[in-house]
Amino acid sequence: MKTVRAYLSTLLIAALVLTSLPVVAAPTAPQGMDLVSTQSVLAGDRAGADRERINEILARADVQDQLLKQGVNPADVEARVAALSDAEAQQMAQQLEQLPAGAGVIGALFAVFVILLVTDILGLTDVYPFTR
Repeated sequence: MKTVRAYLSTLLIAALVLTSLPVVAAPTAPQGMDLVSTQSVLAGDRAGADRERINEILARADVQDQLLKQGVNPADVEARVAALSDAEAQQMAQQLEQLPAGAGVIGALFAVFVILLVTDILGLTDVYPFTR
């Protein structure tokens, strides 16, 4: 009986040690491969939808006419919209949604003007000569 008990206790200890090894020696993810969370994917989708909404508004003929009247190149506006951070694009899209139908163009133009002005002052672009 002592021999059986000695074998069983040895086997039990060996089984416990072996089953705990994979947890301790679990392989880690390679440093080149980053895991992507669901929240980051959804945030990217929302940011893309916000940019699309902004570009739809800026592509309208009346908005294009107002941009040209203000002396703003539409290509510069497209580049600025592409350079917006996700939070800025979300904020701008929300502001465009909240504006009344008739006043949306003026508000959108003002928002674009302010964004262009701020990025010009920061030295990221060169649109307005009076910011130097």
